[in-house]
Amino acid sequence: MGVEIKDSSVSDAEFEDMKRFVLDYLSASVENEDDGGRMRWYPWHSAEYRFNHILNVVSLASHIAEREGADTDVVRVAALFHDISKLEAEQEVHAEEGARVAREFLTTHGDYPESFTEQVCQVVSDHSYQGDLMDVALETRCLIEADILDKIGANGTALMLLRMGYEARTHMDASEMVERVFERGRDASQRLVTDTADSIAHQRLKRVKWFREWLEEEVPEMDHTESFDI
Repeated sequence: MGVEIKDSSVSDAEFEDMKRFVLDYLSASVENEDDGGRMRWYPWHSAEYRFNHILNVVSLASHIAEREGADTDVVRVAALFHDISKLEAEQEVHAEEGARVAREFLTTHGDYPESFTEQVCQVVSDHSYQGDLMDVALETRCLIEADILDKIGANGTALMLLRMGYEARTHMDASEMVERVFERGRDASQRLVTDTADSIAHQRLKRVKWFREWLEEEVPEMDHTESFDI
């Protein structure tokens, strides 16, 4: 009788186990901070926020991977683990630390082929790459683009308005802050190379533009900024 080799496909049940592990790991990272936490002063420095960001990236990266012909299993697992060490490691090394945690999980939970584990860990390790996305593997490209996209649009606007409240700014500054979201999103979107990601970015930037226009229309005394192009 031959030895049955496990396919690299990840079942829904296995993926749910991974999700629980990631959330538990993030929660433990915050609970174990002794000095109040690195960046704890940000209102969104929490396991809940980081996990929500991760799930957003999983959804976006999976969609891009399906449309662009990448290995969807590799992309969605890598996306799930990409920020698992974000709350415990310094920014410069969180990608490498995330790859280490992913490797430990995949080699001790299930029977995943070594090639699958290696590819997932490589994508996680490379997701902080700041160069030309044409220089990285397609699976890595899908993850980086998804990570960028989650900061563009309504979500990025909500985070900026949350920051306004923390900095004790008034709502009269909102138009300026929303414009900052747009400019940062437009600059970040210049790195996108796949048609799928570019289409998503265009739609999300339109939402930011519309929101600012609606805001200025409803608050006449607000300082109006120059219109911006997508």
